[in-house]
Amino acid sequence: MAAAVEFATSPAEALRVGSGFSLAEVDPESTPGYTGAKADGTELLGAQDAQLAELQEKLFAVGRAGSQKRLLLILQAMDTAGKGGIVSHVVGAMDVQGVQVSAFKAPTDEEKAHDFLWRIEKRVPDAGMVGVFDRSHYEDVLIHRVHGWADAPELERRYAAINDFEARLNEQGTTVVKVMLNISKDEQKKRLIARLDDPTKHWKYSRGDLAERAFWDDYMDAYRVAFEKTSTEIAPWHVVPANRKWYARIAVQQLLLDALGGLQLDWPKADFDVAEERALVEES
Repeated sequence: MAAAVEFATSPAEALRVGSGFSLAEVDPESTPGYTGAKADGTELLGAQDAQLAELQEKLFAVGRAGSQKRLLLILQAMDTAGKGGIVSHVVGAMDVQGVQVSAFKAPTDEEKAHDFLWRIEKRVPDAGMVGVFDRSHYEDVLIHRVHGWADAPELERRYAAINDFEARLNEQGTTVVKVMLNISKDEQKKRLIARLDDPTKHWKYSRGDLAERAFWDDYMDAYRVAFEKTSTEIAPWHVVPANRKWYARIAVQQLLLDALGGLQLDWPKADFDVAEERALVEES
């Protein structure tokens, strides 16, 4: 069997938000860094599951041994862009005991009584864990900007607070991977209609999704500003074209593989005499 078609260019490079980046110039139908077709991408996703699972298990193991290393995947997107699919088809390859998934909905009254990062800081991953934020602290500079719920000085304070927060995470041993799944407005319409046409998907539909869709251009501008203010050297943004779900999944999978690989993980050494313990087990 032929080897799966791999990325020609690392998504960490091809998708990174850097100087001169323009969200408007990103084609949501494109597959940056990947020359294969859907079948190739689907094959690659499955072929790399074991590698991703092994790296995550190593991270979990070194955490048990005292390492402070951990990883946080932040997923942001317009509705229907495929965040749930990333969690199911990419993160789902990992051992659940080493993964902490947090889906941030509208804040509760208790959460509103605190600063916006209060509820976020309570959900950062523990040492040795892979954390996933399905939406995140970025909602407080996206939807709040779009609807004018925070004024300009407050938004600037929040951008600065986010950068400080992510810098602290980095200092504590957390590798932050920030992903915006970028779909087109037309693709979102197709996916909303598909939900309405499938009774098994009705539970996913909300009239609120349609209400927010009316502010599409405002959201794109809010993302643009967020990228400008918060794509840093230690926590850069990656914009993943997501009209093709199969591409978005292999791109995020590769981002996680690169990030975990960069931690230079190895299995912890035994702190006991292996031969002695083996003999005791044989005698038991």
